[in-house]
Amino acid sequence: MNAISPRALLIRGMLAGLLAGAAAFLVAYLIGESKVDAAIAIEEAAAHGHDHGEEAPVSRALQATAGLGTGVLLYGVALGGIAALVFAFALGRIGRFSPRATAALTTGALFVTVTLVPFFKYPANPPAVGDPDTAGRRTALYLLMIALSVLLAAGAVILGRRLAPALGHWNASVAGGGAFVAAVALAYVFLPGIDEVPSDFPATLIWQFRLVSLAIQATLWATFGLVFGALAERLLVPAAASREAVKEAVQPTN
Repeated sequence: MNAISPRALLIRGMLAGLLAGAAAFLVAYLIGESKVDAAIAIEEAAAHGHDHGEEAPVSRALQATAGLGTGVLLYGVALGGIAALVFAFALGRIGRFSPRATAALTTGALFVTVTLVPFFKYPANPPAVGDPDTAGRRTALYLLMIALSVLLAAGAVILGRRLAPALGHWNASVAGGGAFVAAVALAYVFLPGIDEVPSDFPATLIWQFRLVSLAIQATLWATFGLVFGALAERLLVPAAASREAVKEAVQPTN
């Protein structure tokens, strides 16, 4: 199976990412934009009486449609390409799983490391929450959390594979997973926290916005895993079957 060119998987990963981005855009537009509008209304109400002579260079309607769609689609294509390359590396190295199962496992692992782990430390905030002067620092910490999560996950996989001969695959996997959780917990403790939510900002709106943000990411990754798994299966399984047929054809008969 690994004889398939990574380029073929990359193209299918980007296509699956495009479709996943479209699904995520629908979720963001249908249930997410209302939360953004509510947060913007609170921000404008708090700034009432200040100078509003300058208009936004891009209208809110354009931001919520073309701007949002373009951003989410590009994000999906980029993540799809990266996930496809991770899949190409993992195929056949994490066990004797089918391409579809490998895609599901790879996508799930990426969702946990790239989305869930950073989200629980630095969750998304709606507009009007956060000091603009600390935006660079907050972004850097978020990216650092993603990098740490990916490195810790890779370390947990390596640990599990080295423990497998002595403990067995199941116990080694549990040990690797436990080490990952413990290391992430330490990272949560030592990395600085960020709490810039105004005291008068509605807690319900923040909670809803964060749930929607998580739903968008879950939709993106779930759609990608399903679509890419199907595309990878169609690419790899016929290729493997044809190679087996060729081997049988050239084998001498008794």
